[in-house]
Amino acid sequence: MLCVTVARTRHKHTIAEHQQVAELGAKLVELRLDYIGRSIDLGRLLKDRPTPVVVTCRRREDGGRWERTEEERLMLLRSAIAMGIEYVDLEEDTAKKIPRYGKTKRIVSLHNFEGTPDDLEDLHRTLSEVDADIVKIAVQANSFRDTARMLDLMRNAQVPTIGISMGDFGTPTRILATRYNAPFTYCVFNSDRRVAPGQLSFDQMTNVYRAESIGPETRLFGVVADPVAHSYSPLIHNASFLAHNLDCRYVPFRVAANELDFFLRWCKQEKIGGLSVTIPHKQSILPMLTQAESAAQGIGACNTVVFSGEEMVGYNTDYRAAMDCLTEAYSKMTGKEDPFEKAAVLILGNGGVSRAVAYGLAQRRALITITGRNANASQRLASELSGKAISWSDRHLVTPDILVNGTPVGMFPEMDDTPFQTSNLTGKTLVFDTIYNPEQTLFIKGARASQCPVVTGLQMFVRQAAYQYRLFTGKEPPVDVMVKTIKKAISPVNYKDIDDEDEQDSTFDFQTI
Repeated sequence: MLCVTVARTRHKHTIAEHQQVAELGAKLVELRLDYIGRSIDLGRLLKDRPTPVVVTCRRREDGGRWERTEEERLMLLRSAIAMGIEYVDLEEDTAKKIPRYGKTKRIVSLHNFEGTPDDLEDLHRTLSEVDADIVKIAVQANSFRDTARMLDLMRNAQVPTIGISMGDFGTPTRILATRYNAPFTYCVFNSDRRVAPGQLSFDQMTNVYRAESIGPETRLFGVVADPVAHSYSPLIHNASFLAHNLDCRYVPFRVAANELDFFLRWCKQEKIGGLSVTIPHKQSILPMLTQAESAAQGIGACNTVVFSGEEMVGYNTDYRAAMDCLTEAYSKMTGKEDPFEKAAVLILGNGGVSRAVAYGLAQRRALITITGRNANASQRLASELSGKAISWSDRHLVTPDILVNGTPVGMFPEMDDTPFQTSNLTGKTLVFDTIYNPEQTLFIKGARASQCPVVTGLQMFVRQAAYQYRLFTGKEPPVDVMVKTIKKAISPVNYKDIDDEDEQDSTFDFQTI
């Protein structure tokens, strides 16, 4: 079950938002009385309430906004209990001062906005002993290990427990709470009204993650990165699972570089089905796997892991997706079935996606030139592929047949920058930008203005995700759903339903995996 936190400063806004989330299907609402600025009228807030409520009045030292006296706060909480509220949230010391009364269930809570205490289990035991129906512990997660500890705590607790690891590291504790035996977990009506780090919106929890229906049999997948909050992969994979009516979920996992090995062991223990892998782990994950396809080994980077028993198998779907996009576009330009032999290629960047594209083109006998701000990394990559490297300042001296941007220059929110001045290009250069947000980068716009054919990062992003979906599920991916979902996400203002012709354009054949 989801509990939607309503934290507004005025009674009328609190009541209106309570009614609104109830109409959207919320079954439980937390009323944050400490946010209300004026004298609090409990009768007005609780009369004809559309859902059961949790009443919370948090002191500043506990992360709340209550500024009046402690006596007034205790009286307010006692009055709410006397009026028959369904749940009341009490800190340990407060729970000792307010006895059980009526049918109101007691949530005994602890909040720590600095970190996850070493004695987490002891603290849980202490809270359990203060006549608690539910224990709630919300602490800042500063690592994935903190998150793993919290999930274990919820799973093993004898008293129903809501364990929340706050911040991006702790997002899985919010999404997977019901899987780990929590009676409910918290979210907010609107992401702009978060009252704690890392809170997700009711819409995200309901429509992206379908969190209330995640159970022990739900197959889990995810994306591992650092940072990870910006990723759109959960949107398109979860939409695809829903389209096929699969009991699967795809979760963002923020994992620091020094925790990757621990995280992979945790994934095997928790029977995670597969992972998308992105920055900074694409290269470092390879030696940790039990197997990797030849392309991933050749590229030296892996963006997909599939778990099967004790096996962890790595793939590179970036490579497949990029080559599909480039082959389709360049074959159309040249009229050749295998058009890349001796084609002059300039690749901007030397990271994971640049490696994948460069490897694929080198395999097809293209002439590879690498440039990037890190000259040593560019030289190493060029040497591996029998290509050449040039300095970043010399990039405009080259007029390639194919120009690829593998850097983040021009990515949201820094959209007024471009990695290459396209004004000197002619319509004879195929331009490929691996950035997908925005789809129409300044680089792509400049290429179009110079009459160059283009391949956008969105095309590649959908294709690589589609390959991953097949590896994860064994099913053909719902590409039309993926395209609509990502376009709506990156451009909600301009988004319109894709017509039938667009749907046909978005389908494509996959190479054998």
